[in-house]
Amino acid sequence: MLREAMNETHQNQQDATYDVIVLGTGPVGQNAADHARAAGLTVAAVERELVGGECSYWACVPSKALLRPVIAVADARRVDGARQAVTGLLDTARVFARRDHYVTGWNDTGQAEWLKSIGVDLFRGHARLDGPRRVTVTRDDGARHTLTARHAVAVATGSRPVLPDIPGIEEARPWTNRHGTDASAVPGRLAIIGGGGVGVEMATLWQGLGSRVTLLARRALLPRMEPFAGDLVARGLTEAGADVRIGVQVSALHRPDPAGPVTLSLDDGGELEADEVMFATGRAPLTDDIGLETVGLAPGSWLDVDTTCLVTGVEGGWLYALGDVNHHALLTHQGKYQARTAGDAIGARAAGRPVDDGPWGDHATTADRHAVPQVFFTDPEAAAVGLSAEEASRAGHRVRTVDVDFDAAQGAGLYADGYRGRARLVVDLDREILLGATFVGPGVSELLHSATVAVAGEVPLKRLRHAIACFPTVSEIWLLLLEAYRRG
Repeated sequence: MLREAMNETHQNQQDATYDVIVLGTGPVGQNAADHARAAGLTVAAVERELVGGECSYWACVPSKALLRPVIAVADARRVDGARQAVTGLLDTARVFARRDHYVTGWNDTGQAEWLKSIGVDLFRGHARLDGPRRVTVTRDDGARHTLTARHAVAVATGSRPVLPDIPGIEEARPWTNRHGTDASAVPGRLAIIGGGGVGVEMATLWQGLGSRVTLLARRALLPRMEPFAGDLVARGLTEAGADVRIGVQVSALHRPDPAGPVTLSLDDGGELEADEVMFATGRAPLTDDIGLETVGLAPGSWLDVDTTCLVTGVEGGWLYALGDVNHHALLTHQGKYQARTAGDAIGARAAGRPVDDGPWGDHATTADRHAVPQVFFTDPEAAAVGLSAEEASRAGHRVRTVDVDFDAAQGAGLYADGYRGRARLVVDLDREILLGATFVGPGVSELLHSATVAVAGEVPLKRLRHAIACFPTVSEIWLLLLEAYRRG
């Protein structure tokens, strides 16, 4: 896409040696390259699509650019006086133009120039491992480069959407997350399959833009969060006009006319007709054609890593896997954290310095296991960090949960008339620290970092109560949660 506009920075030579080779230039690959360069290492980065990756052009950035107008209008309607000013519908052309601005028209020149500015050599084409520390890059025109890494190859190729193997799926030509964020026309009726983060955000987005959305989920929405999160998001979607159906699966699809509607056959015997159907039913690693078999790994597999993101089962300690491909947390911010940590570890190993890979060490991705934050920009928003109550109990912790509804916080009431939401803390009773926190309500994404600091820092609750929440803000919920815990 826009290949003629991309800034090509190939090297002229067919063979070259670098300290580090990074496969994939999304935010994860860029962070790895940046930290390796900061350590004084030479770096080559290889990209087969757009510099900036899935996040920049088809996921985080465009989805949030599209969602923000939807949520802004919903927020205004929750405040008397502002509500009366909202008299029309969203201008979808302007909403799509806003998205186009943030994805720079799917032109990656700026991000390619940034790589160049930090001293990273960009090779465009398809990269494949060719044995230890070797990478071949095949360009669109068939030209090939052979690159060799002195110290490390970092795989940051990301993931792809998974489509279920059901009759008629090819005929239906379903949307994936890419269609959900790069489309510029609103379908009259949109069926979305999947109740995870992508499914609920896309349902919020397209219902807000004027589509009649039906969301189908096999189980509760947001099943990896506390149960009340999915319940409140489902309630918000229903009140916005979406048809939310839980416990329903699609058994077949039928679309005889490519320009006509698609019929979904459901496992309960019913049928549903839509103008478009979107699947948000999971992801698979983009490792199927990157030469893993040449280093003894199975093509298409998730890559197991240690705390420094070094791939296990590969001799020589040179292959790293960052972001989605290691399956720790398929979130851009978590992948960037891994990349910063691994880039520093690569630099330390290359210089012969000690590697601090113990818990919470400079070269350890400890937060992957204890303090992963995530936000879904639905209406209401759902945000969480750390372990849910079920996960904590399953891990053997002795825990207590503390729940408080936001309507008890005066700051929340001033933020939105009839503010509705809930917060939960998961407390480790033996150490009296937080193992997890969940917030659901308008604007709660801005509460999450305080919870992340508390969980990652293992701040004792006795100390945490001295972190005073400003009055009157939504963050007063912290005071209420901690008081509820003290009172038992």
